[in-house]
Amino acid sequence: MKTRPEGSDGNADWMGSLCPVLTALPLKHLAVPGSHDSFSFWMDEQAPVAPDQTAVVKRLAAVFRLLAKKVMKKWSVTQNLTFREQLEGGIRYFDLRVSSKPGEKGHEVYFIHGLFGHKVRDGLEDINTFLNVHRKEVVFLDFNHHYAMEEQHHRYLIRMLREVFGPKICRISLVEDVTLDFLWDRQFQVLVFYHHLYAEGCPLVWPGAKIPAPWANTTDTTKLIHFLETTLGERPKYGSFHVSQAVLTPRLTTVIRGLLGGLRKYLVEKNLPTIMTWVEAQKPGLNGVNIITSDFVELVDFANTVIRLNDLLLSERAVT
Repeated sequence: MKTRPEGSDGNADWMGSLCPVLTALPLKHLAVPGSHDSFSFWMDEQAPVAPDQTAVVKRLAAVFRLLAKKVMKKWSVTQNLTFREQLEGGIRYFDLRVSSKPGEKGHEVYFIHGLFGHKVRDGLEDINTFLNVHRKEVVFLDFNHHYAMEEQHHRYLIRMLREVFGPKICRISLVEDVTLDFLWDRQFQVLVFYHHLYAEGCPLVWPGAKIPAPWANTTDTTKLIHFLETTLGERPKYGSFHVSQAVLTPRLTTVIRGLLGGLRKYLVEKNLPTIMTWVEAQKPGLNGVNIITSDFVELVDFANTVIRLNDLLLSERAVT
């Protein structure tokens, strides 16, 4: 499957280019492209195995060392593009999983997915650099998994968010009130979600319950699509943002069968056309899709396809 050229879709300012009808709608009604394990474009084969892995995987890595980590990398990397490249391509939701590093002094935190990635601060600064140039673009930062983190690590991370983004961070508000117009008027560009009790009471960090991301946990596209439809049908009762994870999840048997091929070649490429057919058939709005995530967002016209769904809201209003 051919990779689309970097920057070919011109989506760096897509939110700022929306018509006033859409910028006045609650952000939870718009279609927003996101990436799954957004940070995984670089994994460190030299670092210890990350704490999100099972004891069995850790033992295998201890025995087979670098060979095992090379295989793990093939199944841990879900994106090829950096944060900057994803942002320029239109991605506005980032799925973030973080951890401290075993044996390391201090309170530094890293992105992880099987293996350790970059320091969180480095990634956040890359995102902030983009936002400084594109003042009407808004990002969702969803910190949904935390590993090997004590209170001081959480305190360090939340302080880091304040230091990097400053007044760009949107304080907790009613979800229904958050439109692009609302954010632009206040010069907010960042919504931070934090799925951990430590963040309770912090006005700058939205609780994870405000952005549910149901997980199908399947390798079967038929089951995935049925799950996506079912969870979308349940969305209205939560009154929140919503993430449709249009991704397949490998099982141990999947990894064994496709050991050397890796996630992209063995599972993603052959199933993306079916998944994209579902995406193309969606509609945003009160009972429709909001955020949709994908692996390897550059392999197909993913971001453009999701962004274009917002045109359906215009045609609907023209009819009424």
